[in-house]
Amino acid sequence: MLSILFEDEDMIVLNKPAGLLSIPDRFGKDISLKSLLIEKYGEIFTVHRLDQHTSGLIVFAKNAEAHKLLSELFEGRSIEKKYLGLVLGRPPAEGSIDEPIMEHPVKKGTMVVHAKGKIALTTYQVIENYKRFAWVSFQIHTGRTHQIRVHAKQIGHPIVADDVYGDGEKLLLSSIKKKNFKLSKAEEEERPLLARQALHAHSLKFTYKDKELHLEAPLPKDLTATLQQLDKWNKEK
Repeated sequence: MLSILFEDEDMIVLNKPAGLLSIPDRFGKDISLKSLLIEKYGEIFTVHRLDQHTSGLIVFAKNAEAHKLLSELFEGRSIEKKYLGLVLGRPPAEGSIDEPIMEHPVKKGTMVVHAKGKIALTTYQVIENYKRFAWVSFQIHTGRTHQIRVHAKQIGHPIVADDVYGDGEKLLLSSIKKKNFKLSKAEEEERPLLARQALHAHSLKFTYKDKELHLEAPLPKDLTATLQQLDKWNKEK
């Protein structure tokens, strides 16, 4: 279950699957990546988190000294953090979103753009345009909770299937292949092509103890399959 991409005496870097919590929630009922690591390694320290339904690169520290150094790196701007995401609509080819973010005053756990919020900066580049979507590379220069999801909503192009900051609609193959889609006889209802927010922590680049690290997490199957279908759709007349 653990997809380890890099490991040394100080840290462990993994490719987190979508749906798995990064750390235990307050109820402690669901399995988390951190609890699995504790079972294997004993003591583990949280450096940063990914949303439950975001896949990709996540770093944990193995000791207190490494935790302090890595946390300082992640809280500063010396780490290059890039995500890949599918958004609704077609944003401009590239852009910068410099909008402060704070917790919603009423909806706890939800974030909102607000003048009183903390500085938040996201830059992006469109990799591929599809008929109703765009595949985008996001770079976050600050580490606010839900930053990409909030900023994508702010520019009017929310992350596909985001049930908090978007329309929450799962991506169905029938919505892409309207003319020649047929449900198999074995299925009573269509299984979504993409059932979670289309966001993946793709790459990290940083220097730790004079060692330069450049790590990448391959795309999971659900995003790969989605892009394959969108590519086919683009080629259809």
